[in-house]
Amino acid sequence: MNMRHGTPPIIEALRRQIDPSLSVDVEVTLTADMFTQMRSTMTLQRMFENARALGEPYAAGFPKLPLLTSRDVLRMATIEGARDLKLSRKIGSLTPGKEADIIVLDAEAINVHPLNHVPGAVVSLMERSNVETVIVAGKVRKWKGKLLDVNLGKLRRELENSRDFIFDAANVPYDLFRPN
Repeated sequence: MNMRHGTPPIIEALRRQIDPSLSVDVEVTLTADMFTQMRSTMTLQRMFENARALGEPYAAGFPKLPLLTSRDVLRMATIEGARDLKLSRKIGSLTPGKEADIIVLDAEAINVHPLNHVPGAVVSLMERSNVETVIVAGKVRKWKGKLLDVNLGKLRRELENSRDFIFDAANVPYDLFRPN
């Protein structure tokens, strides 16, 4: 939506009883975390439903659909993603025999306190800072909020060098405060 590719076909998929999945393919203009993707999906669908219910002229053709729940978008970000990639036999849910990547979320952080509904808090309130521990293929990659085995200074320098190379190649002046 931000890059003017149009509206994601979430409403049309739901209207046709197709469970959409969520993913991220580019981090050029917006953060690519799944919390933002889930929140944006739920907000977009509710915006359309609200516009239709209020009789806003541009929404006249929108079908009436049940509002997405936080569980719906959690499913889109996990199980449905695995299903759409034809990997649901291996990933997408915590099931015996499947590969498991696990994140542990901090539900005591002030941005979700007091906790009153876990799926709602994950979708509507949490963000990357709530990710306390990450386990990928059985290996702990983040522990108690700290990335393990990552040289962030080196990574930052590589990212800055890449940016500078692209700006130079495109003859774009480096100005952190230029208008977008």
